[in-house]
Amino acid sequence: MKTDLVVIGAGIAGLVTANRAAELGLGVVVLEKGSDDRYLCNSRYTGGAFHIGMRSLNRPVEEVKDTIRGETDGFVDEALVTMLATEAPRAVDWLRRQGIRFMKAGPRDWQDTVLAPPALPQPGLNWEGRGGDTLLRTLGGALEKRGGSIHRGVRARELMMEGGRCVGLRAERNGETLTVEARAVVIADGGFQGDPDLVRAHVSPAPEAVRQRGAGTGGGDGLRMAAAAGAALRGTPYVYGHILCQDALTNDKLWPYPWLDELVMAGLVVDRTGARFVDEGRGGVYVTNRIAKLDDPLGATVIFDRPIWDGPGTESIIPANPHLSRVGGTIIEADTLEGLAENLGIPADRLVATVAAHNAAVDGGDTAGLTPPRSTGRARPFPIRKAPFLAIRLVAGMTYTMGGIAIDDHSRVRREDGTPIGGLFAAGATTGGLEGGDAIGYVGGLTKSSVTGLRAAEAAAAELGHAELGRDGHGGSGVGR
Repeated sequence: MKTDLVVIGAGIAGLVTANRAAELGLGVVVLEKGSDDRYLCNSRYTGGAFHIGMRSLNRPVEEVKDTIRGETDGFVDEALVTMLATEAPRAVDWLRRQGIRFMKAGPRDWQDTVLAPPALPQPGLNWEGRGGDTLLRTLGGALEKRGGSIHRGVRARELMMEGGRCVGLRAERNGETLTVEARAVVIADGGFQGDPDLVRAHVSPAPEAVRQRGAGTGGGDGLRMAAAAGAALRGTPYVYGHILCQDALTNDKLWPYPWLDELVMAGLVVDRTGARFVDEGRGGVYVTNRIAKLDDPLGATVIFDRPIWDGPGTESIIPANPHLSRVGGTIIEADTLEGLAENLGIPADRLVATVAAHNAAVDGGDTAGLTPPRSTGRARPFPIRKAPFLAIRLVAGMTYTMGGIAIDDHSRVRREDGTPIGGLFAAGATTGGLEGGDAIGYVGGLTKSSVTGLRAAEAAAAELGHAELGRDGHGGSGVGR
């Protein structure tokens, strides 16, 4: 097989890349390891919100840049900050021109650009006919009309390199080797959350104690191939995810929703000894990662009381109250903290002391003095003193890995010295450096995927002589050969 451009992965990043490249005059082949017509991937499962750091992407560019810097504590290189902030609205406009529909789905500003039809407001996994499913089918059909093709049941295995440049790849299909000669390759196969060995090496010592909150199809093939070709990796230790009830390990109605982030930010989280180990105020994504990195990831429990359950517990998109117990989630309850500790198998004196220190810090407005300190910028902590006292055992819910292949602001894959590898690009969740860092900053998967997909297509077209790459990074109109 020969083509101008081969794209690995047919999620949103891959199909944005493929369609934009075809618009610019390139011959495009997409390889998707899923064999079904409606192959599973995180893009198919998505809730559909396009945002930047849980804020609207339709704000002044400098405000959006500040959001990215603030969420990631300066981890993202400035060129990538500018790319995300300036290109996000264009990516949405481009998707609209492909027939993708958006809507305002709620009162929060980050809900102003949500795929239609929206996700159903109920627990469990409900993706058929919703925004992500519709997006993939629409973009897949558009690519075929542009002369591109999607080959399902094909798993990329090895990049072909000549003189430091990528010239194609080798893949497997039905147990046989398939060679694709290409003038450029785009890796867009998602993260590595579906590979237990990579998760163990980077994310958690116990992958089996972390709940896949997405399709789990990101197997790290692209990351491994790029590393073997000399690519640098950036920001691999963290994931985007949310905190789930531990029963989600055996009850599929408890993932990807309801998540327990609001309960955690209002209450407190303890380990099996009854001690706090994390700053709950830094939010669900941060706490998810800290739970995953525990030696005992299933040892975390959120402690709260009735006012928290009836307040913050009702405030999520698909809130724990009332949905959790309706679909089989276990809530542990007692009239006293000592009784709650007994029910949990936690030392009562330690739990009572932990809650007392928490309450005193909340009452005195000095939660920063706790060990570990408790921040209040995202949500205010509540005192825990009104019976009945409640607890839910937790599990880290992993949606996708934040780190991966290092890219520049044209989605070109970078070596350790920063130079690009000719003919090799990456887009979407397989990339690193756009989220994460020690702040574990979440920027937004759909936004990141669509922006890097556009940039990859336009940079590849420019490199192959089909378009000029303007100062703003946009590719011009296609130039026929």
